[in-house]
Amino acid sequence: MKGIDGLELSPRKNEYLKYLLEKGGMAHTTDISAHFDLDPSTVTKAINEMSSTGLIEHMPYRGVCLTPRGREYATFLVRRHRVLGLMLSHYGLTPREACSEASKLESYVSKDVVDKICKSLGHPSMGICGRITHDKCCCCPDDE
Repeated sequence: MKGIDGLELSPRKNEYLKYLLEKGGMAHTTDISAHFDLDPSTVTKAINEMSSTGLIEHMPYRGVCLTPRGREYATFLVRRHRVLGLMLSHYGLTPREACSEASKLESYVSKDVVDKICKSLGHPSMGICGRITHDKCCCCPDDE
């Protein structure tokens, strides 16, 4: 993910991307607004803003889909959440607490820091919230 540090988007927009990934890469704006309990016009405005990033493609009346770059970015967002959740669970937080706290922190933690945390945890394959992927997302040149 050249040129991306994980801090480009707001926490809400990050959540939209993770939701799209969860839905197979595509969803209708109405589905997004219902999932997040937001007015459709609020979601449409955010989607229009995000279209310029190259992470999504908005097809009016058809929905929103992740671009290949968007899928890669959303995969990183999920990975970041799971790495942070796992790290927090090592400090005595229950899985539920760790997941909740990771959600609060994740949009403020860069890709570089996530990669370093991941390395310090031994590149785990499973977090408290699910599988942790490392393909194309983990840039840890010291491991080569």
